[in-house]
Amino acid sequence: MKPQNRKDEIVKAAAKLFKKKGYSAVTMRDLATALGIKAASLYNHINSKQELLNTIIISIAEEFTNEMNSIKNADTATAQKLTDIVELHIKIASENTYGMASLNNDWMHLEDQLEYYLTLRNGYEEDFRNIIKAGIKHKEIVDENPEIILFSLLSTLRSLYLWIPKKEALDKNSLSKSLSHILIKGINS
Repeated sequence: MKPQNRKDEIVKAAAKLFKKKGYSAVTMRDLATALGIKAASLYNHINSKQELLNTIIISIAEEFTNEMNSIKNADTATAQKLTDIVELHIKIASENTYGMASLNNDWMHLEDQLEYYLTLRNGYEEDFRNIIKAGIKHKEIVDENPEIILFSLLSTLRSLYLWIPKKEALDKNSLSKSLSHILIKGINS
């Protein structure tokens, strides 16, 4: 594991503050106080609060996009692709709950990166939708409205960052298996 540099520390502290207070309410002084440094010192490592938000959100969005490309291009059944997507969300949400809060709650503040972010998000959702449609077409999953299936899955997956930190002894593999089973196969026995 590579050592954390000062900019990484600042990004992590910013993500934590953004989750706690919301991007708009956080000041550079708040961030400096959280890090135990003077606000002016922050500018030795970053240009602005906006740069921090961009770094947090875009890095996660690109990770989702890159992993989705691997999943959609895999020669596997729809159920496996959906399981892989669930695992991806659990992995990212458990490793970066603060960043996921920014991704879900503060994306509209991206300014010059907003269009790029929306392109990534829309592409991710379209790939997810196409996996669902292919599963329906090949009779691998239930023939229901793909939009409702997508909404149901994404609503749960996007809120994992809220739920995961409340679970002290979380086993990601067990959660992935259980959540995949419930989301993909349903709750009927």
